[in-house]
Amino acid sequence: MPITKGFRVLVDEAMAQVTTLTVEQVREKQADPNVQIVDIRDPRELERDGTVPGALLAPRGMLEFWVDPESPYFKPVFGDESKKFVLFCGAGWRSALATKTLMDMGMTNVAHIDGGFAAWKKSGSPIVSLEQHKAESAARKAH
Repeated sequence: MPITKGFRVLVDEAMAQVTTLTVEQVREKQADPNVQIVDIRDPRELERDGTVPGALLAPRGMLEFWVDPESPYFKPVFGDESKKFVLFCGAGWRSALATKTLMDMGMTNVAHIDGGFAAWKKSGSPIVSLEQHKAESAARKAH
């Protein structure tokens, strides 16, 4: 059975409805404790390319389950309504779809990064390896 709506249409529809921030806009907000950057890329991408310092690693396949308080996989960080969650993926397609899904779930405090990690990297913004990220996360939890 042929598909009736391709990924490009889905991404375009999502882009028309979600808040899209530039890398520069996110960098300006990065120090704000009420802004949580969320990396939705898969583990292979994280291992290969690293991530944004301080990003919450939330694989796209688990996002809806981590956000829903009724889910056995719920992550309390997503229940913090004072936070603004800024999602990113590799190029901005998955994060647009994911942001739209979170909006469909009722979240209003979500946005995504235009161009994703590729744009972040191209701008010369800071990147940490997955090992560095794990060490920094462990250090934050210890304090």
